Amino acid sequence: MGEITILVIEDDPAVRRGVVDALEFAGYRTLEAGDGESGLELALRGTYRLLLLDLVLPGRDGFSILAELKKRRAGQPVIILSARGEENDRVRGLELGADDYVMKPFSVRELLARVEAVMRRSCERMAPEEKRAVPGGEVDFAGGKVVFEDGEEEMLSEREAELLRYLLESKGRVVSRDEILRHVWGLDPARTETRTLDMHMMHLRSKLRDKAQDFLVTVRGKGWKVVV
Repeated sequence: MGEITILVIEDDPAVRRGVVDALEFAGYRTLEAGDGESGLELALRGTYRLLLLDLVLPGRDGFSILAELKKRRAGQPVIILSARGEENDRVRGLELGADDYVMKPFSVRELLARVEAVMRRSCERMAPEEKRAVPGGEVDFAGGKVVFEDGEEEMLSEREAELLRYLLESKGRVVSRDEILRHVWGLDPARTETRTLDMHMMHLRSKLRDKAQDFLVTVRGKGWKVVV
């Protein structure tokens, strides 16, 4: 669990310290911000698995941060931490992509249980079956290979398999270069200049016999998506 990083955006220093201490005691790493502007910067550029987000923040509120995440970091797991109890706030937060909503005051035990539940669900979303159909055959993730209907096989590198797995689980959603670098490579896109992603995509298309790019489709200026 020590490799899992959680970002906490909370303006109340006492609450933020309590949340960070509880997470670190439980074995997580943490990033933290105390206002909306620095929080948004970390939320968009940081490398983390889960965001704990207060709604009422100086500079920029939590709803604004959620809206930016939905546009630029789709699929990011988020738990809202807020004293606001109105139903419309909860609904608005969930509509903007939040996975859960924890009301203040909350116990450490409740918070950690919610964190673990959201982490588990997000991992399940990204964990496909060990065999998945692709045009002309199937991917055997356990064996690290593509098996075609004519009996031919193509071996996949670990990174190629991870990339294909992530794209398949995105279920036709356009996945950006930044999202792949964060979630598959574990890199900060703002500090990374690499063409390795393009090379991996080219190798994947070759191994999947997708020369026409009908399966792994490039969406110009946005990223890639799988068409099944």
